[in-house]
Amino acid sequence: MHWSATLHVHKLNVRLTPANDAFQLRKKLKHRPSHGLQQSALAMAVDGQHIMVNACTGKMGHATAEAVVRAGLSLVPYSFTGSSEAVAVGNVGVEGIPVELVGPERRQQAMEQAKHEYPNMIIIDFTLPMAVNDNAVFYCQNKIPFVMGTTGGDRHKLLQDTKHAGVYAVIAPQMGKQVVAFQAMMEMMAQEFPGAFSGYNLSVTESHQRTKADTSGTAKAVVGSLQRLGLDFSESDIKKIREKGAQLDQMHVPENALDGHAFHTYALTSPDGSVSFEFQHNVIGRQIYAEGTVDAALFLAKQVHDKTEQRIFNMIDVLKAGAMR
Repeated sequence: MHWSATLHVHKLNVRLTPANDAFQLRKKLKHRPSHGLQQSALAMAVDGQHIMVNACTGKMGHATAEAVVRAGLSLVPYSFTGSSEAVAVGNVGVEGIPVELVGPERRQQAMEQAKHEYPNMIIIDFTLPMAVNDNAVFYCQNKIPFVMGTTGGDRHKLLQDTKHAGVYAVIAPQMGKQVVAFQAMMEMMAQEFPGAFSGYNLSVTESHQRTKADTSGTAKAVVGSLQRLGLDFSESDIKKIREKGAQLDQMHVPENALDGHAFHTYALTSPDGSVSFEFQHNVIGRQIYAEGTVDAALFLAKQVHDKTEQRIFNMIDVLKAGAMR
C-alpha cells in the first residue's frame, strides 16, 4: 500500500511520511491499552471463536474466510448467498474446509442450526450493496453480532435497525486498518482546523475493480472531512473509474491488479494554483481488508463477552482499542 501527502509551494517540496502521521495519530489516541493487554485480549477472543462469512463465493468474502482460518478461528461451514449461486455452485472450499452455500429460502433453517452448533458465532458480511439492509435485519432478528464490511445500501437505516435491535456490530465502509488510520487523521485535521482549506479546489478520483458497482465509501468519508476543512465539494463530484484504459493510463494501476485494487487520489489546489496538496492511498489485492475485518470480529467478540454498554462500533473504535494483531 502507498499513500502520501505532498505540499508544493513553488520549488518547496515537503513530504509528510506515514511515520510522522502515525505519531500524530498516537498522540490523539491516548487511551490505548498496553501491548500485553492487547495480546491477551486477542488470545481470549480467538479461543473458541466461531465466524460465519457471507458470502464465500465473492472474492472479498473468500479472502476474508481464508484470513479467518489463518487466524486460528473456527470457520462456520455455512455461507448465506443468493439463490442462483447456491444452486449453481453448491459448496465451496476454504483452506480445505468445505462450506455449504445456503440460499435465501433455507437461511433461517441454517441459521437455527448454526446458532445451536456455534453459540458464540459472529457473522462477517461481504455481499452486495443491494443486500446490505435485508441481511442486517436478518442478523438483528436472530440476535447475532455482525461485522458489516459491505458498502452501499441505506446506511442510516442500517444503523437505526441495528440500534433498535440492540445487537452488537462493527459497521464500516473501510476495513483496511492503515487506511482507516489515514481517514482518522483527516477527520482529526477537520476537527482541529475547520475551514483551513477554504477557497481551495478539490478533485477526487477513485479506481476499483470493475465489479465494484458503488462509489467508494472510503472516498465519501474522506470527502466529508474535506468538506469540514472548507472545500466546496459533494459526493456526486467523486470521479469513479472502472474502465481498464483509464485505470492503466490515468491511475497507473498494474495490469495484474485490475481485478483487485483500490486506488484513491485527493488533489487540492489553491485558487491561484501556487500551492497544491495530494493525498493518495493505493491498495493492491484484498489482504489488507480481510485481515482488518478479522481484527474487527475479534474486537467485537470481546465487546460481547464484556457486555459493553456501547454496541455499535466502527473501525476507528477498533484502532483506538489497539485490537490489532
